Amino acid sequence: MKLLAPKPGWTARADVIVVGSGVAGLTTALQIRTFGLSVLLVTKARVDEGSTRWAQGGIAAALGPGDSPDQHEKDTLVAGAGLCDLAAVKVLVSEGPEAVRKLIARGAVFDKEATGEIALTREGGHLRNRILHAGGDATGAEVSRALLAAVRNDPDIEVVEHALVLDALKNASGAVCGVTLHVIGAGTRDGVGQAMARAVVLATGGLGQVFAQTTNPSVSTGDGVALALRAGAEVADVEFIQFHPTVLWLGDATEGQQPLISEAVRGEGAYLLDDSGTRFMVGAHPLAELAPRDVVAIAIMRRMNETGAHHVWLDVRHIEGFTERFPTIYASCMAHGIDPLSQLIPVSPASHYASGGVRVDLDGRTSVEGLYACGETACSGVHGANRLASNSLLEGLVFSARIAADIAKNIPDFSQQIDTQESTFLLDPSVRKFLQGSMSRGAGVLRSATSLHKTEQELEVLKISTSTLPCVEAWETTNLYQLAQVILRSALEREETRGSHWREDFPATSPAWSKRILQKLEKNGSWSSHVEKVIN
Repeated sequence: MKLLAPKPGWTARADVIVVGSGVAGLTTALQIRTFGLSVLLVTKARVDEGSTRWAQGGIAAALGPGDSPDQHEKDTLVAGAGLCDLAAVKVLVSEGPEAVRKLIARGAVFDKEATGEIALTREGGHLRNRILHAGGDATGAEVSRALLAAVRNDPDIEVVEHALVLDALKNASGAVCGVTLHVIGAGTRDGVGQAMARAVVLATGGLGQVFAQTTNPSVSTGDGVALALRAGAEVADVEFIQFHPTVLWLGDATEGQQPLISEAVRGEGAYLLDDSGTRFMVGAHPLAELAPRDVVAIAIMRRMNETGAHHVWLDVRHIEGFTERFPTIYASCMAHGIDPLSQLIPVSPASHYASGGVRVDLDGRTSVEGLYACGETACSGVHGANRLASNSLLEGLVFSARIAADIAKNIPDFSQQIDTQESTFLLDPSVRKFLQGSMSRGAGVLRSATSLHKTEQELEVLKISTSTLPCVEAWETTNLYQLAQVILRSALEREETRGSHWREDFPATSPAWSKRILQKLEKNGSWSSHVEKVIN
């Protein structure tokens, strides 16, 4: 099954195609270039508009005195709630420090202590200070800046902006040998074209736009995961959607990307209060406000449901130097009429990070030959049921290097794609808003069989709203629809509460579910699933 689209009107070629310009995509492109291979970097908007630039949190790595990869591993496994892949976690924490040093060598500048040493802070779930920040709460922007500068200085990395990737191209043996994409703009490469390569790396970021409220930018419609599904690749852990507990509440009617209040704010001592002024996280978890994100998000939703409130409050008035430590957050609050130095900040959970994605091995290979995935698009197993704070940027750095090395070692010759008569599908973009609202209501922080089945039924009705007019909005909506389907299927199948998957009708964590759910979209449009034993 493929997206309904016009036939390609132009062709491009490179040794490797990298789709996405966040930390995973940019680092992969740079690492591939160290092996002398040419790169075509495809990005959906401008090259500097990926999710990475919005990251207010930092990068976790065992760089401080008294810290070690083993301790970082333990914290990651605790947050992952029994579903982390131990081998993947060991790769992440052991190769992480060197990956960060390489990022610094590429020009990234991190905050320093008065002594000149890199300043290390703590975030939820970490028992050591191991988080690097840049510009206080602008780490993502600094990482993006440094990597982009290196990419722009390399003439053998061709960047194609404003390009939405559509579907994978395959050769006679079924290996991926390129992609189709749509470029918005005038020139020699506008409209739908095809890009041929010897390997394709998906690094398209998250899928937060499946939900009505999210911290993700508007481009985060899960295009890479949806492409991989249609190409026959397996996805895993997609039921584990992390909802960031503290997103600036702007009113019930607001939709799309919402301003994030970084977890680092709670790391500096901020309090969560309900309408009566009670610190409800005290007694709810030994780490109180510094508990893992899923614990905090669930506690907030419970308190909101108990009191009928639409949000809770974040109190930062007692934090010294708040404006210097969190300039971006301070400016965002002030822009919405809230002075955090004298007022409480209204916050509520919103979709933030997909712990699951396209299932990959330790070298980023998917179940389809020639197709790799990295960063939030991938499920490497490092996050398990819940990502530990600030492990996401680190994952992009570490596994991009492994992908590049594997491609350089095993890259095949160019091959010719074959035309296949696959069925096509396209939804009308008018259903997008209903889809997002339905997913937020029934498959958000708190779930049950009743809510999930109702959402399934609501989405099933949308299938009749097909479109014969291909456009970016229709392609994105169709991607979101297919992603919503696979999320709902996994959320229904996992009859337990674990990590960021909370089932009100199955509130306990079950040892019987210490396994990973993998799903696949078959050529005829049906779904198949199986479980994988988790080794940890």
